[in-house]
Amino acid sequence: MPIIEFSGVRRQYGQTVVLDDVTTRLEDAAFNVVLGPPASGKSVLLRLLTGLEAPDRGHVAIDGEVIDRVAPGDRNIGYVPQSFALFPHFSVLNNITYPLRLAGTKGRAAFEAAERIAEMLRIDHLLRKMPNQLSGGEKQRVAIARGIVKDTDLFVLDDPLTGLDFKLREQLFDDLREMRRALGATFIYTTSEPLEALVLADHIHVLSDGRIVESGPVDRVYQAPRHLRSIEQLGFPATNVLDGVLTREDGRTACRTTLFSIPVDVEHAGPAERPVRVAVRPEHLRHERPAGARVCAIPGEVILAEDLGGELVVHLLSNDLRLTTVVRHDSGFDLQAASLELYLDHDDLRIFDADSLVSVSQGGG
Repeated sequence: MPIIEFSGVRRQYGQTVVLDDVTTRLEDAAFNVVLGPPASGKSVLLRLLTGLEAPDRGHVAIDGEVIDRVAPGDRNIGYVPQSFALFPHFSVLNNITYPLRLAGTKGRAAFEAAERIAEMLRIDHLLRKMPNQLSGGEKQRVAIARGIVKDTDLFVLDDPLTGLDFKLREQLFDDLREMRRALGATFIYTTSEPLEALVLADHIHVLSDGRIVESGPVDRVYQAPRHLRSIEQLGFPATNVLDGVLTREDGRTACRTTLFSIPVDVEHAGPAERPVRVAVRPEHLRHERPAGARVCAIPGEVILAEDLGGELVVHLLSNDLRLTTVVRHDSGFDLQAASLELYLDHDDLRIFDADSLVSVSQGGG
């Protein structure tokens, strides 16, 4: 399986730097997800890999071979662009087989390859139809089929589910993961949606401010993020982030914010008060007090409760700070409640240096 490496890659347009010193390795035979906000350079990263653009500095390599000067057609990469981009005058079958015919595969071999991929995506009954006869979800499946029909073990998908409603996207999540397993290939997929990243990724690569700030197995990045941007981008609802300081209190290090002061197992060095950013996921602000002594209470005024069916997303004000928590539907929470006391276990804190945004603690102590 191919190993893809970006080494010190920079790409800019005029004075605008889109990617700056991107250095990362994309895992082979895995579902790699590049997660970043809109216009963060995700598509540019894929265009550099596929050869549609060249880096201004640095190198892209596959299996140790630098490919910066290799023509796009010689890289043997399956590519699914963000837009459907189907040929309106081609049938579904001809749309899917188009890249095969460009590569010289024709006749029965091309048809069998298209039929195999169409069966995986459950669109084999649409092969004789024209694009104007398809729904949006069907068009997207055809675009995906065309991108992965090539005989290769490396596929890149540029935010392919954008614009689809949630039900269609949910159906395609399972299809994409099953296809990766069936093909035994390396998938590289970009998205700005945390749910897509959590559902699809084996390995995640967090893109922020033109750089990959963190890479790793998705479970590890979610549970123990090493960069503030990771915890901000990966999770729904959005993580609560507070300004705070590390200081010495009663002979040990404490993390102090306007809402609490909590002892933490962090070596405190440098200024008497080290500025930090403190992140708390909504699910860690609990409605019911957990067992144990390492818990603090945070009172809040309820300003909005959103009913998501199985759970409630509750927005509160606490000491003029807006917080978000998640409450189970069966917890007995009163939707008309004017106030709510939340409980935070010290170990659920994630603390990051205010300047570098790099973790100084994987949890309170």
